Amino acid sequence: MGDQLNGGRRKRHEPTLQVTASVAQRLAVLLSAGVPPAASWQYLAELPLGAPNAGVNESVKARVTSSGSTASSSASALLVAIAEGARTGRPVAGLIVDSLNLVDDADAPAWRGLAAAWHVATAAGAPLAPTLRDFATSLRNLAQIQRDLRTALAAPAATARLVMGLPLVAILFGFALGFDPLAILFGTPLGGACLVVGVLLMLAARGWNRALLARAQPRAQTPGLVLELMAIAVSGGASIERATMMRTEAMSQCGIGAEGSSRVLEEVLMLSSRAGVPAAALLRSEAEEARRQARSDGELRAQNLTITLMLPLGLCVLPAFMLLGVAPLLISVVTSTIAGF
Repeated sequence: MGDQLNGGRRKRHEPTLQVTASVAQRLAVLLSAGVPPAASWQYLAELPLGAPNAGVNESVKARVTSSGSTASSSASALLVAIAEGARTGRPVAGLIVDSLNLVDDADAPAWRGLAAAWHVATAAGAPLAPTLRDFATSLRNLAQIQRDLRTALAAPAATARLVMGLPLVAILFGFALGFDPLAILFGTPLGGACLVVGVLLMLAARGWNRALLARAQPRAQTPGLVLELMAIAVSGGASIERATMMRTEAMSQCGIGAEGSSRVLEEVLMLSSRAGVPAAALLRSEAEEARRQARSDGELRAQNLTITLMLPLGLCVLPAFMLLGVAPLLISVVTSTIAGF
């Protein structure tokens, strides 16, 4: 039960946004210093992130998979693949998308966002370093939200583990008193009813916890990305129509949805046109606001989670403890008392 409170199966992979954020930040620094893109990826691929820097082939993927697909080894394999392809002149954005099979599915959206930003910047001839810095900041904010959620889960998980052990304590206490609670649970109609209802309540608590945790997770790993992509395009000198085409093409090729930013994008472009304000500045401002809002929403969900997780504990787990641990003992006591008369 404690494992379920920690997000389903304990070993299930969570998005490792910090790794992608680190890559984006380092790329921004290298590009700002004038390092060519292909060389930047090569330098990153040589960093000891956990995967051997051999050639990019099936053996690399096999070694990554056999080692558990950790965040560092998966990122290393992807960086090696991109560096090898960039040396031959292949488009970096396409290399990132084509290499996503080397990383976990949970990490793919962040890498797709990086690929889309790179695609638009290359097509528009715009500087990419500022966008990569903002992108890294956004991913770090979302990574902090994930840590807040894990912190919020710690106390309910510990409480659930404690409560889950109480039925066993009650059963042992019953045996110590000379009763047989197991015989009541498995050998009498009333005890059998307690057993069935108690197990159903525990299963309900498990499903309820998983649903609460799923709803508390960040809605999008790349908030404000649509606005940022448009800002990159127009900052390169493209017209609004051309910038829209480049943004749409990048999102389509990288498999990115609009994330509900289309309406905000239209409003910003209309404001820019009517006020005569550069669209890039307005778009980046709105993108930053989207990232702040995503962080605020995530913090609020984490705070609410500490309260809502008590509902299945109080409505399902504790009644199940009463049915599985206390009720058999009481039935044993009553039955023995009646038999004594």
